[in-house]
Amino acid sequence: MQRRTLLKTSAALALATPALSRANATVTLKFHTFMAAQSNVWQNMHKVWMDRISQESNGRIQFEAYPAMQLGGSPAQLYDQAKDGVVDIIWTIPGYTAGRFPRIEVFELPFMMSNAEATSRACWEFMQTMAFEEFKDTQVLALQVHGPGVLHTKNKQIKTAADLKGLKMRGPTRQVTKMLGYLGAIPVGMPLPAIPDALSKGTIDGAVLPWEVVPSVKVQELTRFHSQFEPASGALYTATFVLAMNKAKYQSLPPDLRQIIDNNSGLQTSGWLGRTQQAGDDAGRQAALARGNTIYTIGPADAQEFKRKASLVEVQWVQDMNQRGLDGQQLLSTARNLIAKHSKLAAEPAPVTPPVKTKLKKT
Repeated sequence: MQRRTLLKTSAALALATPALSRANATVTLKFHTFMAAQSNVWQNMHKVWMDRISQESNGRIQFEAYPAMQLGGSPAQLYDQAKDGVVDIIWTIPGYTAGRFPRIEVFELPFMMSNAEATSRACWEFMQTMAFEEFKDTQVLALQVHGPGVLHTKNKQIKTAADLKGLKMRGPTRQVTKMLGYLGAIPVGMPLPAIPDALSKGTIDGAVLPWEVVPSVKVQELTRFHSQFEPASGALYTATFVLAMNKAKYQSLPPDLRQIIDNNSGLQTSGWLGRTQQAGDDAGRQAALARGNTIYTIGPADAQEFKRKASLVEVQWVQDMNQRGLDGQQLLSTARNLIAKHSKLAAEPAPVTPPVKTKLKKT
């Protein structure tokens, strides 16, 4: 009888051992992006996010981290690298593949936002409710935007919209390049890593970028003039970013590890990424000042002319959505309402938790 029991126990353990091994195995995920290793985004967002997940999983999730397109390809190919399982996780700009993610482009329209955290939260909620179809091929972990876009030029200070006439200006996405064209510039679309070479060779006269990324591509060394808008005027533009994971890889994770990924995804993570990216703006601005560059703040009156000319981008985007069989005005109104909702929530003071009264034990 004892022998039979021992045999049954041994058989059960033999069957359970592979399952236990799989459940406790270390998973290594390849993370790939175009951002440079010294950038604010890589140091304060990507590395922090990966370290947090490794720590929360007690080391069972590890990362092979590849900044600056070290695994090859172009920034426009990153999303497909995650979709096809070439890598496990990517961070990129959906707008690098023009027209592929048309709904989410609404957040790149001129003067849509000023606060990156609130707009990033709005972006996540918008994707879940209005644009989920666009990202169905991957497991989307977060969506975010950067802080207000700024004009950076080599030889001419931009004070009015008219000052842009004839200047070759780099833009990151099709909506931003359209805006530059309506403002009178000659728009040149290119990804971030190409900017230093283009400025050095005179291929472009300037670029639009948020302050935080300026040091990582040495724009403060390659330009002399910078033009920003007052916060009350809103942001000239922003770009949308996606943090996405290969769907099959996500689904293959043990439930507890999948939960850790989920805990570091979604609305809160999107807001944190946006907040952290915009928090780097001051360092970028200081880098330009340290070089002796000139920073000009465009006032409300001149901002109105920028808004008037740039509004044609919004009109055209709504028409484009309608032609695709979508309700462009509804998408635009939804995005604006979500930005307003999350901006209001961000402005509200945190609730004060009353102190807990405890009774002291008599000794």
